[in-house]
Amino acid sequence: MDNSSGVGVLDKAALVLSALESGPATLAGLVGATGLARPTAHRLAVALEHHRMVARDMQGRFILGPRLAELAASAGEDRLLATAGPVLTHLRDVTGESAQLYRRQGDMRICVAAAERLSGLRDTVPVGSTLPMKAGSAAQILMAWEEPERLHRGLQGARFTATALSGVRRRGWAQSIGEREPGVASVSAPVRGPSNRVVAAVSVSGPIERLTRHPGRMHAQAVIDAAARLTDALRRGA
Repeated sequence: MDNSSGVGVLDKAALVLSALESGPATLAGLVGATGLARPTAHRLAVALEHHRMVARDMQGRFILGPRLAELAASAGEDRLLATAGPVLTHLRDVTGESAQLYRRQGDMRICVAAAERLSGLRDTVPVGSTLPMKAGSAAQILMAWEEPERLHRGLQGARFTATALSGVRRRGWAQSIGEREPGVASVSAPVRGPSNRVVAAVSVSGPIERLTRHPGRMHAQAVIDAAARLTDALRRGA
């Protein structure tokens, strides 16, 4: 069977990625597995590394890069959104607060689904809202499990610290009190894809007067339960 697409450089890049599917490879290993000339294999591997589709392990060998996992997670977004509606509605009903689902996009986070309070003071975050990754409990969740280099960059100018994110990883949830917006508190937990990578954050938010200065005590378990339901849905659909 001819696997050629007619676009030579893409066919060769696909060969490199396929060769790495079975595990780490040295440049010599890539040459042997792909049949490519050594300079060609090196040039393609380095170019794919630039786009984070290839990375290096501690021994300097080539491995599949984090961008592939990110693309795979995005492929599951429709399934995530299809499940999010009823989960967020239930979360809103049990907490009495607005509920949101955020995904990271570059240096920002986007509200991709929400369930608003039906009455009273509403602290709305409309679907499609783009918020910074520098403040707020959802930003903490989307940042906490990042690879070290990206985590270090993301902490520059952030309202939270590496120590705070260590606590988030230990607890499995995050809270913020007036961090993104004065007078507003929130609690968030991670949604994980089939590879266990954090792909989204589930949140509830409302005025500090209602959520208090310890919002996690009130709502962490409900938010964790909602995130677990979405995680299960993604894993069942994988």
